[in-house]
Amino acid sequence: MVNKVNKNFLKSSHYVSDLKLCTIRMIDNAKFPWIILIPKRRGVTDITALKRNDRFQLIEEIVHCSNIMKKTFKTSLLNVEKIGNIVPQLHIHIIARKKTDSTWPLPVWVVKSKSYTKKELNLNLEKIQKAFTKKKR
Repeated sequence: MVNKVNKNFLKSSHYVSDLKLCTIRMIDNAKFPWIILIPKRRGVTDITALKRNDRFQLIEEIVHCSNIMKKTFKTSLLNVEKIGNIVPQLHIHIIARKKTDSTWPLPVWVVKSKSYTKKELNLNLEKIQKAFTKKKR
């Protein structure tokens, strides 16, 4: 059962790739390398609502994407979070962090986001799409 992507995601992110369970989108925030995983399941707002096999697949995809983010953005620090306060559709944030980023050690939400310039967007989107294309599951 495929889920329509919430319109808030469409406004604030860009398509990267599809995995078996999730669609990957890059968040439009130049301050942090940041993706979200959106399970392709209709009406699911929490991990507990996924079927057992989907829960296992979600964890595998989180680990897979986390490893790609670490390697692509040369960091060992990640924030991996499921929040859903504003957009209830189940989605997982994977954010590459560095001790030198603008909010360290606080969460990324404490500062206003900054959209990519068109050039930065194209470069980062291409970089991340290439990383996911090489490691397609």
